[in-house]
Amino acid sequence: MTLEKHDLIHEFPDSKEAIHQLKTTNNHFAKLFDEYHELDHAVHHFEGGAENTSDEHLEDLKKQRLNLKDRLSGMIREHESLAAK
Repeated sequence: MTLEKHDLIHEFPDSKEAIHQLKTTNNHFAKLFDEYHELDHAVHHFEGGAENTSDEHLEDLKKQRLNLKDRLSGMIREHESLAAK
């Protein structure tokens, strides 16, 4: 079984530069970015079978990851729209 990558670079390949700029200039974005990647790593850890967890716990981690992805996506879109002006 191949696990799908959910890191932000794979999720938003056209926004690589914006992600880099936000990570280096926006502390809030950088904190959320790190939290997102910790959650993504945890999800891959459990989905890959390295350790067992309940379905409920795994779903909770996925929901948290999706929430962070939505917040980060909004910040990326806002940054890109301001940069385009």
